[in-house]
Amino acid sequence: MEQSIDWVLVKEVISCFFILAGVVFMLIASIGLLRFPDFYIRMSAITKGSTLGLGLILLGMAIYFNQPGVLLKVLAIIGFTSITAPVAAHVIGRTAVQNRIPFWEKTDLEEFRAYLVKAHLEQHISHDKYLEEKAKKEKEMGDAAGDTV
Repeated sequence: MEQSIDWVLVKEVISCFFILAGVVFMLIASIGLLRFPDFYIRMSAITKGSTLGLGLILLGMAIYFNQPGVLLKVLAIIGFTSITAPVAAHVIGRTAVQNRIPFWEKTDLEEFRAYLVKAHLEQHISHDKYLEEKAKKEKEMGDAAGDTV
């Protein structure tokens, strides 16, 4: 008795494994988004988890459909996501630092402060137009109050 391997079932099991692993990574990233204490840690968790989760889900889809066109599109999406998600997270994080979004109180910032001093960024002023307008109005109101006294 010769047993033949059902390759369709093997393909479905492998693709199901990758898709479920991707869903688990995305679920863990979502829990991290809700549970972590500050903006920077949340952003790190959601960026890494969602990028890996999306890659695994798409890889599972490519295995399931087993067509060269689908594989090419999946690889392109995985490549672009792997390149753009970390860059976008870096830009968002840098903007948050420039706008002085607070860090978690238990975060060790010694190395970060040394970098700011070395790069002469410690006196960096936010270029947020709303904050600048608010400060300008407060200064005008303070000057006006000083003139009436």
